[in-house]
Amino acid sequence: MGSGKRSLTTTAMALACACACAVLATPGVAYASPTPTPPRTPTATPTATPTPVSNKDLEEVRKKLDKLYHAAAVATDEYNAAEEKAQKQSAEIVELAREIVKGQEKLDKLKDRAGAAARAQYRGGGLPPEARLWLSEDPQEFLDGAGRVRQGEHATKGLLAEMTRTQQDLEQYAKDASAQWKKLEANRKAKAEAKKKIKQRVADAEKLESQLEKEEKERLAKLEEEAAYRAQSAWLSSGVLAEINSKASEQGKKAVKYATDQIGKPYEWGAEGPGSYDCSGLTSQAWASAGHGIPRTSQEQWKQLTRIDIKDMRPGDLIIYFDDASHVGMYIGDGAVVHAPRPGRTVTITGAGSMPILAVVRPDA
Repeated sequence: MGSGKRSLTTTAMALACACACAVLATPGVAYASPTPTPPRTPTATPTATPTPVSNKDLEEVRKKLDKLYHAAAVATDEYNAAEEKAQKQSAEIVELAREIVKGQEKLDKLKDRAGAAARAQYRGGGLPPEARLWLSEDPQEFLDGAGRVRQGEHATKGLLAEMTRTQQDLEQYAKDASAQWKKLEANRKAKAEAKKKIKQRVADAEKLESQLEKEEKERLAKLEEEAAYRAQSAWLSSGVLAEINSKASEQGKKAVKYATDQIGKPYEWGAEGPGSYDCSGLTSQAWASAGHGIPRTSQEQWKQLTRIDIKDMRPGDLIIYFDDASHVGMYIGDGAVVHAPRPGRTVTITGAGSMPILAVVRPDA
């Protein structure tokens, strides 16, 4: 077998298993000649003609790549969800810490007031009321003073009750902060695990693609285009496009412009721009630029945004793909979406029906 070339069997096995191609060769063994022999004219070593990889084998590669990149997309959504939760939990912990500080300051002031009231009561409480009335030169002054004392006693009771409530609030804030911290740590672990999955799936896919020659990669890209074209043609043949005639809202127009302005920028998992995007990073930032915030992940966009019928779809709406809501694109009209496909690809326009549609959601419903 010629150096650097592969047989069909070896290539198919390597591609299906995503393993490195083995270059098989039998080393020659040299022996000393017992007697000198006249030199012979060297002859050219025959080289084996490489057998091209069949489209059938490449189609298997395409399917395997789809599975790997889909798994990476699922893990990316998990990573983004954990990241979003971690950010919220961090903000809540900061807010709870502020409440604890304010509560402690309030409690300190209440203690000072309670201490002052206790000292005043001690100074005026040495004699029984009858003795103070007998010693008083002005009975009315005594009665006024007694009224103030009663008011002070009521105020002291209220002060003590407020101190108790403040103390209870502080204890609750501390418990909430502790609970949020545990959740934050759990989400950090979830992020790390999702990141590990993403890197592994992408590495597997890249390793598989690296086994292909340049011409085979070009043919593989062609097969991907043909698969998307077949799916889009089947979707359009249902007549669905004839029913879609809604116009974009003003915010929808802004979101579409933002998304289409990113065409050509690379896909990067976890990215939200401006230099690169993943699928939901593109759609969430597009709508943020239009002044309307939406959830960060495709799964939460599917869960939280208003769902609409395909026939009512308008530019700016989001199309959620696959049964697990692991991908999202933005409808831009004429049966097309703009989306960030996968690692190794750039933000691009493709047919809205080129992937299995789960639902259509409207951010500004």
